[in-house]
Order: sequence, then structure tokens, then C-alpha cells
Amino acid sequence: MKEDLAKLVDLQITDTNIRRLKEAVQTGQERRAELEQEFEQHAFSIREVQKRRDDLHAERAENEKQIAEIKTYLERADRNLKHAQNQKEYETAMREIDTLQKQVATLETKVVELLASVEEVEKELESRADEINSLDGKRDEALAAFDAQLAADEAELATQEAKREAVFITLSSQLASVYDRLAQRSRDGIAVAEVINGSCSACNMSLRPQMNVEVKKGDQIVTCENCSRILYIAATKAGEAAAS
Repeated sequence: MKEDLAKLVDLQITDTNIRRLKEAVQTGQERRAELEQEFEQHAFSIREVQKRRDDLHAERAENEKQIAEIKTYLERADRNLKHAQNQKEYETAMREIDTLQKQVATLETKVVELLASVEEVEKELESRADEINSLDGKRDEALAAFDAQLAADEAELATQEAKREAVFITLSSQLASVYDRLAQRSRDGIAVAEVINGSCSACNMSLRPQMNVEVKKGDQIVTCENCSRILYIAATKAGEAAAS
């Protein structure tokens, strides 16, 4: 019976590994997409800053273009002022010059503000230079590591499934049936639970003293009175308990 119990424990450990590996494999593509999205968010934040810089440069260029055009009109208005033939032409030219000069002053102030904004953005980009320069490399490295781990999980899953089959076929039909029933009934797939500090580790129910003794002996299958799982004590702990 001790041999059968050892097989059940081994089977439970293998099934727990299989459950974990299946979860990792089945969610692999979703987790990979999340990893890519994480790097894309970093890249997007960088592109936003770069776009803000480019927009500021474009706005500055447009303002400087308008200043140049207005100054052309200002030169013409100045000529009109010099060649005014009467008071009305003189006043019209003066009003035009005043309006144009105000427009130039407003645009020049805007250009100064844009230059300050560009300087701030450039400083931000400079402070993130390492992040910008290494982002693609880190992304490729992270994805390669993820793909390697996923491939390793898939290979280990195949190994664990083969191991399970090898152990399962050595069980008696009765034990195999009991194990499957308990595993399928449990949401966590636990059919065999370790006794820790005198309690079932699956449901935390304390064992009666006599039951605890029976589990320690390991010469019969003992099930938890609360959750019906098969109970065992790890070999090293059983040895310590026997010694004490």
C-alpha cells in the first residue's frame, strides 16, 4: 500500500505540473500580446513626444513664414506712406503699418514661446535617449525569451503527460477510479493532499489524532473526513514524526 500511495503522490505532483503547464501554454499567445502591448505603450509615449516636437517645429516654421509675408506687406505700406499724396493716404498707410507691426510682434512672441517649448521637449527626449535607443533591442530580447520559455513549457508538458501515463497505468483500476473521481470533483484538480501540522492542506481541516497516526504509518489509504481527498505525509516529515 505504501507503494500505491507513493504512486498517487507522484501522480498528483505530475498532474499539478500538467495543469500549470497547460495554463501557461493555453494563455501563451494572450500573454505574448500583453508583452508586446507593454512595449508598444512605451514606444507610443516616445512617438507622442517626438510628434509634439515635430508639431512645434512645424508651427514655428509657419509663424516665421507669416512674419516674412507680413514684413513684405509692411515694406509696401512703408512705401505707400512715403509716397502719400494727401492726408487720407498718409493715415491709411499709418494704420496699415500699425496693424502689421502688431501682427509681427504677436507672431514673434509666439515664435519665442515655441522655441522654449521645443527646448523642453528636446530635453525630455534627451533624458529618454537610452530608453529610445534600447527599446527595440529590449523588445526583441524579451519576446525571444518569452518564446523560448513557451517552447520549453510545451516540451515539458509533453514529458509530464508521458510520465503521467506511465504512472497511471500501474495503478489498480479501483485506485485509478478513485483518483480520477476526486481530481475531477475538485476545482484545483487536487485528489491527494499533504498533511501539514496535523491538518489537510487542501481544506485546512485538523485531523483526529488516530487518523493522523494512520496517515503517518502510510500502510493504508486514508481520506480526509471533510473533503475526501487522499492524505499523505511527505517522506522526510514522516521520518521526523517517527523519530519523535
